[in-house]
Amino acid sequence: MSVKRNKSAESLSEVHASVDISQKKGAFKKFFAFLGPAYLISVGYMDPGNWATDLAGGSKYGYQLIWVLLMSNLIALLLQSLSARLGIVRGRDLAQASRETYPKYVNFYLYILAEIAIAACDLAEVLGMAIGLQLLFDLPLMVGVVISVLDTFILLFLINYGIRKMEAFIIALVAMVGFSFFAEMIFAQPQLGEVVKGFVPSLPDSDALYIAIGIIGATVMPHNLYLHSALVQTRKIGNLHTDIKRAIKFNFIDSAIALNLAFFVNAAILILAATAFYQNGLFEVAEIQDAHRLLEPMLGNKWAPILFAVALIAAGQSSTITGTLAGQIIMEGYLNLRIQPWVRRIITRSLAVVPSLLAIYYMGESATGKLLILSQVILSMQLGFAIIPLIHFVSDKQKMGTFVIGNKVKLLAWISAGIIVSLNIKLVMEEVLGLLENYPNHQFIILVTVIPVILLSIGVLLYVTFLPVMSKIKHHHTITPHGSKRLEPIITKKEYQRIAITVDFSESDNVALSQAVLQSQKSTQLILIHIVETAGALILGEEIKDHESTSDINQLEKYKTYLMEMGYEVETALGYGNPKKQIPIIVTQKQAELLIMATHGHKGLNDFLFGTTLEKVRHSLNIPVLIVGV
Repeated sequence: MSVKRNKSAESLSEVHASVDISQKKGAFKKFFAFLGPAYLISVGYMDPGNWATDLAGGSKYGYQLIWVLLMSNLIALLLQSLSARLGIVRGRDLAQASRETYPKYVNFYLYILAEIAIAACDLAEVLGMAIGLQLLFDLPLMVGVVISVLDTFILLFLINYGIRKMEAFIIALVAMVGFSFFAEMIFAQPQLGEVVKGFVPSLPDSDALYIAIGIIGATVMPHNLYLHSALVQTRKIGNLHTDIKRAIKFNFIDSAIALNLAFFVNAAILILAATAFYQNGLFEVAEIQDAHRLLEPMLGNKWAPILFAVALIAAGQSSTITGTLAGQIIMEGYLNLRIQPWVRRIITRSLAVVPSLLAIYYMGESATGKLLILSQVILSMQLGFAIIPLIHFVSDKQKMGTFVIGNKVKLLAWISAGIIVSLNIKLVMEEVLGLLENYPNHQFIILVTVIPVILLSIGVLLYVTFLPVMSKIKHHHTITPHGSKRLEPIITKKEYQRIAITVDFSESDNVALSQAVLQSQKSTQLILIHIVETAGALILGEEIKDHESTSDINQLEKYKTYLMEMGYEVETALGYGNPKKQIPIIVTQKQAELLIMATHGHKGLNDFLFGTTLEKVRHSLNIPVLIVGV
């Protein structure tokens, strides 16, 4: 029995279905081929934001909040498995599924909230990287924040070498973090009996609730739900019922292994803080810098602070890469919008760097710990807006078929959502009351600014919660920027013998090829041109053999086959690097008599964001250039 999954859109198209499971022989090799996505997810569960909340909880309450870590880890495993199931069964990431389900205004608000979550996550990674550099090399924190901008292009470099290479790099960083804290546990020698008592649920005071919510936000991260539903689609698994069932099973095992490793790291940080600080009367060690400084005298080992700093940099760097991928998924999924990857990365990192620099400048370096915890609380407050739609999507029998989640799993999912949402509502109420009490002269400003945002958020949350129950949702089918387009046949006429057409596998291709058909006859030679613009292509040229170039060749062949079936003579040409230079060279070499290019409907600032080639190409050729609008 085969299962139909929606293939009209591809999440993370650069690496979509790039790992062919069917080519692996033997159960172990197939299982090993599935391993990877959950490790990219797990780094978000051990990023510098987690460190801040774990250190604060361990130093102030000892082992008493370990149960929060365990609960968060179980919730994370449940939700990540649901996210993976959505991507495997429906061929949709969470953002795409939301876009097809809710009206534009609801999706836009969900997109804004998701971007806030990405910015909050990136804020923690920027601060973590800067603190790690400060601890190892004694650099000023401001300098470390500026240096953190330089890692924005690591993802662009790695992804061109395929998803498996990137997964290997991330797993190496995760292993470095795990090894560091395994050694730290040997140095610390915690009291195992007291550790076990920490698994009994308790909240000593209201501050513990704030830290607990921060731990939940740091552990169950909303952007990871978007990311996991896309990463599982990097595996080409087949459409048979048994193929999908096996993929769900192996991905669950992958998630269980990876997230348990993340739980070990978080528990190790909290236990380290409890052993080294809480038991020595140091109850307010929430700053990572203070923890680093005190580790050597408390544990009596010079390697403890060094391993601590190395692990911090590794955790921050790995989280930066996955955060960037999540940002791409969210923007493409919700807005059906793809901008140049380096521009996307600069925008995301700027949203984190600017607040970091301002906070350090005005509040001093001592504010970083509070800023890290605040970023995790913000993440926790976004969770409901990702979790509730996810539960509805995997509970939809019409879309999920036999892979719809069972009643027990559904009940556990809703209990998890209820816990997270209720804790966040309690926190928001306490914070608003605190603001009104602490700033009596500004109560009116608080009421007219904060309250409307809260009410709007509650309204959207209620909408996504109860709409599927109250009425049947209308589904809108969309196509992402790099999806395969069906080319519509159009009446032809004779104009030129050799016509070149630039294609980029977007919606504009249909318009450009339709115009080419109008200008040609059956004997006309159509030349399909596509330029690979990746960072690797700019450096290596035609020597680059990454997934995107291979995918582009396959897509060109699909276009060629379609046009040849219509009776046209077709050849293809693939260029590498800068389109402004490569297109004129190919057109001249192919002796084309006419070049057809499609616009993308943007100008001005958008030309900077999306790139523009039309003017440069038009002035570099001596043949007619037909520019068609989309």
